[in-house]
Amino acid sequence: MDKITLMVVDDSPFASKQIKDLVEENGYEVIGYAKNGEEGIRMYEELHPDIVIMDIIMPGIDGLETAEILLKKDPSATILMLSSLCDSGTLEEVKAIGLKYLIPKPWEDDVLLATLEILKSRREEKK
Repeated sequence: MDKITLMVVDDSPFASKQIKDLVEENGYEVIGYAKNGEEGIRMYEELHPDIVIMDIIMPGIDGLETAEILLKKDPSATILMLSSLCDSGTLEEVKAIGLKYLIPKPWEDDVLLATLEILKSRREEKK
């Protein structure tokens, strides 16, 4: 089976590297990094990753706005949000965009991996 491709959008190089190391040890392939929303949108259009892991708090347009733009361009985009702000307001905003997954930062590796597995199986059901 082909590896599931991921793109990470996070302004923290440290977080991006942590995610890359974790997911690549578990059979995923990271095909792109963006350090802000604008870059993330451009890169998504070039790379068409299976799943996008995106931080909410970033300079420029934040992760929520970026996710909204990506979903308008590609309604089938699969996006997993990460945030150090996981209050009910943030969760409401994530749901309002139509996303179901928000993982608190710092994340638990097993939670991140389990969520990716759910997203992966959802993608396979759609095919």
